[in-house]
Amino acid sequence: MALPPLPDEEWNDEVDRALARLLPAERRNRAGAGDALAVLVRHPELTRAFLGFNVHLLFGSTLDPRLRELTILRVAHRRDCAYEWHHHMKLGRAAGLTDADIAAAAGAAAADEFDRVVLGAVDELDEQSILSDATWAALGARLDDRQRMDFVFTVGCYTTLAMAFNTFGIGPEEAPLAGT
Repeated sequence: MALPPLPDEEWNDEVDRALARLLPAERRNRAGAGDALAVLVRHPELTRAFLGFNVHLLFGSTLDPRLRELTILRVAHRRDCAYEWHHHMKLGRAAGLTDADIAAAAGAAAADEFDRVVLGAVDELDEQSILSDATWAALGARLDDRQRMDFVFTVGCYTTLAMAFNTFGIGPEEAPLAGT
């Protein structure tokens, strides 16, 4: 791992506050948080600020959870982020994604027309940092403005996390899912 988890002896009240938005008290420790969060809390202020945003996208977003997870999986695939792929494949299944949906996020043809729009929109944002008017309108066939905003921010958030996880050397683990 390029950046190791924060050692047990360095977990303090500041780290606890950084994780409070996402984890219950009994999981705000090295073992309960898992590697990803244990690395991120090396910078507690940044982690606390970022998790506010990330928690909204996971639990307060206007996007349907299935669509959110399909979106995140496409980002994980495009960014070759094993950590995101592993964890969000599990979350995606819990949100209703099928094996075929997961394969579509990895580049297979999606059976559902709107899923194809969503996956193409992720690709557009990743390649151009903007959605075309046609894609914005196609998303608008099923999503309102707030949902489309949450979609764009979901792509951006998980692209940022993929860059961080890949750079810091954070890979899949079998620890409890923290939501990240």
